[in-house]
Amino acid sequence: MTSAVDPRYELPRDWPTTEAEAIAVQERTRASVAVGGELPEPGTGTGALVGVDVAYDDERDLVAAAAVALDARGLAVVAEATAVGRVTFPYVPGLLAFREIPAVLDALGDLDRRLGRRPDLVVCDGYGLAHPRRFGLASHLGVLTGLPTIGVAKNPFGFRHADPGPRRGDWSPLLDGDEEVGRALRTRDGVKPLFVSVGHRATIADACAYTLHLARDFRQPETTRRADALCRRALKAATL
Repeated sequence: MTSAVDPRYELPRDWPTTEAEAIAVQERTRASVAVGGELPEPGTGTGALVGVDVAYDDERDLVAAAAVALDARGLAVVAEATAVGRVTFPYVPGLLAFREIPAVLDALGDLDRRLGRRPDLVVCDGYGLAHPRRFGLASHLGVLTGLPTIGVAKNPFGFRHADPGPRRGDWSPLLDGDEEVGRALRTRDGVKPLFVSVGHRATIADACAYTLHLARDFRQPETTRRADALCRRALKAATL
């Protein structure tokens, strides 16, 4: 992988290589997460909403990352970028960011150059504050880049939640003890919910509103659907 030119997308020089080092980074850096911000109302912005996702080829130790930018109003694709590289960190639950961020930063840096501007919001297929140490991929990526980020995951990472109501937009709190770390959000009538959490520079209300805006036709946000398809194509092309 080629390091992004923009320093906001460069990997820190002291990037950890062990589980203990990675946990120490999470514990040390999570205080930098900002909850809150001033995102435009969904559907009214003039910028881009970006989805990031990764795919793996475990036999070859390869990871492919994709970043897809959608027009904030109509959700048309306006730019795409991918990055493929070697997996440099072992699989450890709660530490997946350390496997994914090197490639994701490369893809985001390339996307930034193609767009010519910074995204309004980055949507991660994973967790932000809904993480055992309150520092999942969305939070980590947001702190590193300074971008507003949210996490939209397919499962609740072991946290408790009541089943939300059956209609699109219904939600229930995602709880760790008495602490709300995110929301279980119904994006389609009668379809199982997604699990939304703040990453960085966003509120949980904004995170849910943007998830619903992006999930107009399917359970998953369009940002995630597009990024998932693109990273799979990039991985396939890299292994032919």
